[in-house]
Amino acid sequence: MHGTDVTALFDLPDEAATQELGKNLAQTLVPGLVIFLEGDLGAGKTTLARAMIRALGHTGPVKSPTYALVEVYVVSSLYLYHFDFYRFESPEEFLDAGFGEYFNEASVCLVEWPDKAAGCVPSPDLRIHLRHAGSVRVAELAASSERGASCIRTLASIRAAGNSCATPDQP
Repeated sequence: MHGTDVTALFDLPDEAATQELGKNLAQTLVPGLVIFLEGDLGAGKTTLARAMIRALGHTGPVKSPTYALVEVYVVSSLYLYHFDFYRFESPEEFLDAGFGEYFNEASVCLVEWPDKAAGCVPSPDLRIHLRHAGSVRVAELAASSERGASCIRTLASIRAAGNSCATPDQP
């Protein structure tokens, strides 16, 4: 099975469901993983990232990296970097800031607004697109590598065992 063949959809009827998805995603994180968090303003990208970071054991504040561009967390023996490129005027700002060194086999990188650094930010293992669908949100997950596919399969198992509303697509 190719990584790009593995996708999943998750209905998120409220903020608690988004947080639960983040908590479950935290259990799938492994060093070297790059996750793109995509969606419009207010779609829940930071809420999802915050839930992942808290589930990994971080007890301090979990701030949106919109102004700092990156927030660094060392949790559960992971180096986790949460990026937000919303304020970038050009993709070259990624290079100018020296962010490339953060993307390595020892870290997990969560990237909001990756399109603002297109062509400079490394390719994702997993894309999570959050969108509004009427009065609820939907999270669409798509693997771009075997590491990303493994995350989706593990997540689907976790969610199914918890009797959640997980509905993974069939390739």
